[in-house]
Amino acid sequence: MRPLPSELRPLGLSIGRTLRQDVYAERDNPPFDRVCMDGIAIRSDAGRRSFSIEALQPAGAPALSLSDPAHAIEVMTGAIMPRGTDCVIPLEEYDLSERSVALKSDSRIERFRNVQRRGADSQPGVPMLRAGMRLGAPEIAVVASAGLASVNVSRQPSVVVISTGNELIEPGEPIQEHQVRRSNAYAVLAALDEHGFERLANDHIADEEPILRERLARHLAEQDVLILSGGVSKGRFDLVPKVLKDLQVEQVFYQVAQRPGMPMWFGIGTEGQAVFGLPGNPVSTLMCLSRYVLPALVRAMGSAPAPPEQVALAESLALGRKLASFVPVSLRAAAAGCTAAVPRSPNGSGDFLALAGTVGFIELPPQREPFPQGYVAALYRW
Repeated sequence: MRPLPSELRPLGLSIGRTLRQDVYAERDNPPFDRVCMDGIAIRSDAGRRSFSIEALQPAGAPALSLSDPAHAIEVMTGAIMPRGTDCVIPLEEYDLSERSVALKSDSRIERFRNVQRRGADSQPGVPMLRAGMRLGAPEIAVVASAGLASVNVSRQPSVVVISTGNELIEPGEPIQEHQVRRSNAYAVLAALDEHGFERLANDHIADEEPILRERLARHLAEQDVLILSGGVSKGRFDLVPKVLKDLQVEQVFYQVAQRPGMPMWFGIGTEGQAVFGLPGNPVSTLMCLSRYVLPALVRAMGSAPAPPEQVALAESLALGRKLASFVPVSLRAAAAGCTAAVPRSPNGSGDFLALAGTVGFIELPPQREPFPQGYVAALYRW
């Protein structure tokens, strides 16, 4: 897939996006010696344990100056250290009477105690964030601290989710005995939405070659990514690969040595459009989406997909396959704080009901022998 271009977005609309610029501090961070606790600021070399309060230094106010080493200045958390002071005694460690302060016996006087030094977190010229990071709440705070109201991030792909098949009927419409509900597309759209993708379109195309060619050509002209569900196997009405070839979409691969989801198709259009042909069975569709499509979209936006979690099988599992296996699981707590994966194997790749209540699926390698309890596998969440 080609990398997606960047765009300048307001900081408040950049959550979940991939950063496409390094972010530098606009000044030292913190920009001054900062008070870390409510209390009093004193000179550590005053040689005293009692002081007179001479002023109050709130956060956000210019720095005051200590006039006498025998005095102290009340300070608030986040305030700039008053000039002439270098130690903060927290309010729990002294007794206050009128305007006089007496330190308790266990109170320590140390230089820069409860003081965060200027530039301790970051300094100008040193990147605080690197391009390629996903902007979550902590990263948004860092960008804001750099004074940036807008930031360069990856543009999200425009994605159309397409189902094919004459047997599919929309929810809410009358249905006949030989028809089934159109559910795959809604599952794919929901997954994309849950992962923060916003530029989504939805289409259903009948298994008729002229219609399929016309509609796919239009989507290729308008979208960055096409995600098709169904029509990629070898049946008489599986027309998608042929039509895509006619539209000069280059096949990169077809079929993956896995179960479910073997007849997965992927290709690239003449303008770099990515086309994912997912198997039509519901279980296969969701698994291929989570295992391949979502990580590919993240990579195209300039970020490395997060590595899968590692979980241990809660019970032994016999599959006896020559192919890699994707097995839906729920999770439960195990001994020593570990997470155990409970297999919830469906009755075939059409049994989408078995996925309800699962968190995702584990990937198991080809193996004739049973997988023992405690076997560690990669977990891919929906």
